[in-house]
Amino acid sequence: MNLPRYTFQNEFCAYAAGLLLSLVLAAPASAVGQSAPQAAAPTASSFQGSVVTGQASPESIGLSLDDAIQRGLKANLGIILSGTQADTARAQRLSQLQSLLPDIDLNAKESVQQVDLPAEGLRIPGLPTIIGPFGYADVRASLSWSLVNVSSLRAYLAARHNFAAAQLSAQDAHDMVVLTVGNAYLLVLADETEVASAQAQVATSKVSLDQAVANHQAGTAPELDELRARVDYQSQEQQLIAAQNALEKDKLALARVIGLPLAQQFTLTDQAPYAVYDQLDIDTLIKQAHANRKDLAALVEQVKAAEEQRKAATADRFPTIEANADYGDIGTTLAHSHGTVDASATLSVPVFKEFALRGEAQQAQAQLDTSKAQLSDKNAQIDADVRDALLDIQSAQQEVEVARSSVDLANEALKEAQERYKNGVDDNLAVSQAQQSVAQANEQYVASLYRHNVAKLSLARALGAGENYKSYMGGK
Repeated sequence: MNLPRYTFQNEFCAYAAGLLLSLVLAAPASAVGQSAPQAAAPTASSFQGSVVTGQASPESIGLSLDDAIQRGLKANLGIILSGTQADTARAQRLSQLQSLLPDIDLNAKESVQQVDLPAEGLRIPGLPTIIGPFGYADVRASLSWSLVNVSSLRAYLAARHNFAAAQLSAQDAHDMVVLTVGNAYLLVLADETEVASAQAQVATSKVSLDQAVANHQAGTAPELDELRARVDYQSQEQQLIAAQNALEKDKLALARVIGLPLAQQFTLTDQAPYAVYDQLDIDTLIKQAHANRKDLAALVEQVKAAEEQRKAATADRFPTIEANADYGDIGTTLAHSHGTVDASATLSVPVFKEFALRGEAQQAQAQLDTSKAQLSDKNAQIDADVRDALLDIQSAQQEVEVARSSVDLANEALKEAQERYKNGVDDNLAVSQAQQSVAQANEQYVASLYRHNVAKLSLARALGAGENYKSYMGGK
């Protein structure tokens, strides 16, 4: 009978759930405090998609981890949405800036009129009933400028901080892409190792099956040994089919995150690396994370923007001064015209807007409180990200070493069980159990190596050093 078998697919499902949660918590912050419509902010699911570029070629292409990440940095949907959000914030900043600058318009007008006096109710004896045609020409420049408007100034400062936050979020999206693409690439590498291991196990099971058949036919072993070996062989074939299916699906997922056409065939050119990571000074790494994390810096800018929005709400109570002026030439024609000018200044003081002003101030205060709470949580989250990544690295390193030893021991036990069965010392139950032990040991090794490398990528992301992912993958 078959023993319960550890499966890499089940192991990944549990680990991927935790990684997806970290992606949600670490998704770039969106700008806040703007009244204009916002561009779609990237979410964790956005980084699982892309904008496909190019056409699939009939030849299979080689794909290294660096190639995949570079493709992702260009085509990943999350990074594209981060860029469009920054463009929107830039446009909003410009719109707010215009409220502080004068509006100048130039108008040119040529008018021709003819008036029917009776139609207007005027019947004057001795005067013609039709006057005209007559006309005039007017060329005029007008200026409107809010000289004193503290609320508009504060709103502009808030828009400037929001733009800075959007730019920082776009930079943080680079680290998210490195983590997302790196995880997808490492998963395909693990799948390939799993397929190779399953193929080797199928070959081993075939040898055991052939041996059991030969012994049964020779009368030296019961039919039960042949049936047990045949069940083991078919079970290994099923495991191979499942592993191959998982590999193809994960290759599609990798193509999705880097913008590769799904019909494009490719092979991975890198191997899963392994190097011990020994830089475990938590305090130093946490300081580095707080200094480098762009999502934290973006939240700082958002708090500043919310503070300016709160001040803008208070400034709505202040008087405003607006100047209006126009200058131009007017006359029957431009050759027979004369300059005219009109200038005025307006002082506006809000007298009875209490409920509107109070409601606006309360909304701005609530937004400020929200931003401060998010900033505080982000600081704690960064500490947790670094500590979690280091714990995962230490644990995975120990698991890799144990799994290596387990693989060697399981292979040795299988070899001995096969020799004992071949020499008629034992039945093939021990062989079947040893095969299951080898399969479990191989899958545990693949899973622990995958977790180790993903933990290093997670540490690079936690430190805000995604662009230096190679140094962490190398263990330096």
